[in-house]
Amino acid sequence: MQQSHQMGYAEYSRKLEKRMDVEKRRHQEYEKCKHMISELESQIHK
Repeated sequence: MQQSHQMGYAEYSRKLEKRMDVEKRRHQEYEKCKHMISELESQIHK
């Protein structure tokens, strides 16, 4: 938590706004990775 989001778990659990920011970033990273995997799979199966 500290390295990837520059905040400790205590701060994350106390502040809703910060928690929402972290979860938004996590979701964006997840979607980006999902898209990259999809592209790689389509290139492999050509």
